[in-house]
Amino acid sequence: MFDTLEKPQTARQSVSAETETEGRSYRGPERRAANGLRNEPWLTLMLDEIDYGMLVLSPDGHLLHANHTARAEMDAHHPLQLQGTELRARHSSDVAPLREAMQGAAERKLRRLLTLGPASHGLSVAVVPLAAPGGDAVTILMVFGKQRVCQELSTHWFARQHGLTPTETQVLQGLCRGRLPGEVAQEHSVALSTVRSQISSIRAKTGALNIRDLVQKVASLPPLVSALRVAMH
Repeated sequence: MFDTLEKPQTARQSVSAETETEGRSYRGPERRAANGLRNEPWLTLMLDEIDYGMLVLSPDGHLLHANHTARAEMDAHHPLQLQGTELRARHSSDVAPLREAMQGAAERKLRRLLTLGPASHGLSVAVVPLAAPGGDAVTILMVFGKQRVCQELSTHWFARQHGLTPTETQVLQGLCRGRLPGEVAQEHSVALSTVRSQISSIRAKTGALNIRDLVQKVASLPPLVSALRVAMH
């Protein structure tokens, strides 16, 4: 799975000479999983609707599917990278933990929660084995944690649904980033009393009891990508 690690023998390498001679096509777990994704287009469509980065991987760490959010998030600073279809850790300190989590999922069907990348802004990643009850074939699901409590698109969607003005939307965005009312006022060069009036208006329109309740309402929105994209148009 990684250049710095010795790759385990793949199922293709273990196919007997007799099977190769007979000309049978390889049907190892990663090939079956890939065919399963192609045969079930609704599955890839469903994954693309979810606003969490998600990868579907073969047991040896090759990509079968990356959803819309994962493709958008995996930039030059992301702790995971793809070289072709092979998933790799960007930082050397993450190589061993990622390998162990992948092997644990593939061989023992263990779930693992990792924190990858620099400690100052690490990314939480869940590694989940997917296997039918009683089956041996394992496909691995990798889910990326959220980088912030409230996503920008979620905030815009919420604001539009509740009829907030553009200025109120800016205030809401600041609150969702953890800013205090005074900090929001300073950012937008307005009086604190103005921001407090806008917060009161936002609460009245959304039914929020206080700022904490308001942020919680935005944070608990369904993580659906398509609805959020539509809200921006």
